[in-house]
Amino acid sequence: MQTPDWVARGQPHIWQPYAQMKTATPPLPVVRSHGSRLELADGRQLIDGVASWWTACHGYNHPHIAQAVRAQLDAMPHVMFGGLTHEPALTLARRLAALLGPGLDRVFYTDSGSVAVEVAMKMAVQFWLNQGERGRSRFLAFRGGYHGDTFGTMAVCDPDEGMHSLFRGMLAEHDIVDLPRDDAAMARLDAFLETRGPQLAGILVEPLVQGAGGMLLHDPEVLRRLRRLADRHGLLLIFDEIFTGFGRTGTLFAFEQAGIRPDIITLSKALTGGTLPLAATVASGRVFDAFWSDDPSHALMHGPTFMGNALACAAANASLDLFESEPRLAQARALSSALAAGLAPCRELAWVRDVRVLGAIGVVELDRIDDREALKRRLVEAGVWVRPFGNVVYLTPALTIAPDELDTLMRAVIAVLRAQRP
Repeated sequence: MQTPDWVARGQPHIWQPYAQMKTATPPLPVVRSHGSRLELADGRQLIDGVASWWTACHGYNHPHIAQAVRAQLDAMPHVMFGGLTHEPALTLARRLAALLGPGLDRVFYTDSGSVAVEVAMKMAVQFWLNQGERGRSRFLAFRGGYHGDTFGTMAVCDPDEGMHSLFRGMLAEHDIVDLPRDDAAMARLDAFLETRGPQLAGILVEPLVQGAGGMLLHDPEVLRRLRRLADRHGLLLIFDEIFTGFGRTGTLFAFEQAGIRPDIITLSKALTGGTLPLAATVASGRVFDAFWSDDPSHALMHGPTFMGNALACAAANASLDLFESEPRLAQARALSSALAAGLAPCRELAWVRDVRVLGAIGVVELDRIDDREALKRRLVEAGVWVRPFGNVVYLTPALTIAPDELDTLMRAVIAVLRAQRP
């Protein structure tokens, strides 16, 4: 079919993300989504293997979420959150606090994951400032980690393996170390914190899965070690669950598998079921109490224009309804078994370094990918939308994906990787 007029007219004016647009394959024009499928302008359908960067946990166009957004649109799409409030935002805050469990009970809304992490960092630094402690402006973060693309979050991503090395020298300096995966690493980090601890505001980590840094997995014991270290050295512990939250690892939140709680947690991506932008930074009462004061300077001076957007909050409430009424966590666990079995044949390929699965995350790590654009094209030709990055091909489908669609995804990955070394 002929390229739609709106593509030809509009593409010369758009700037795509993560792409050298002079050489990248032009983006595929999508005209409709439903379930786990994307319909292209030329009539082709692709099975989406990454749920639009892990957001569409219920699949696309779930009628319950669509109905909630329509009803909210008729009533009130948005009002400023400074000095005003509304039912969808307050109901969502109450529900998130209940789901996160005792201690995590103050919700600050933003509209993107990167900003949610920035707010968490800002909270942590000001937590100390409000108590008269100065000099705690650094964070402990981890190699392989990714927390966003803003200047604040770039500074706590992996400086060597990440995508932000170009900005080295312009970013704030933090301490980026190895995760304490064993007792020896725990002892080294403990000794490090004996010296560095008084300069740190907190510890920042993605629980169980370091997502965009390479889909790297770690054991729940790592989180328990970090909780012990944070308590021993008097530091705030921040969990970035923007990727892992809302069922992706098999539990509603990844930290549940460790049996411990952070002091601050960040949420986004699947928060609205992939419908509208929304993020939340949720703090413990201990953190919030440091801001509860008659002194105006102790207030958190942050407020995104679309903070607490009513449409997005309505979508998020509808998404939480679905976690209550439909078997999402059971579906995530079933996906884990299916991904482990279905991707296992990739281990036979000489250029495959590892195959790993956690919850509804399946990863094939290659020794390298020489031409990611060509690899993406071959996957599209196989009828699937999968977006490799670094040296990994990964699947993070909707938790509702049909078994035959998941089978098609996995067979496509295997066939494409077998046919030609990427």
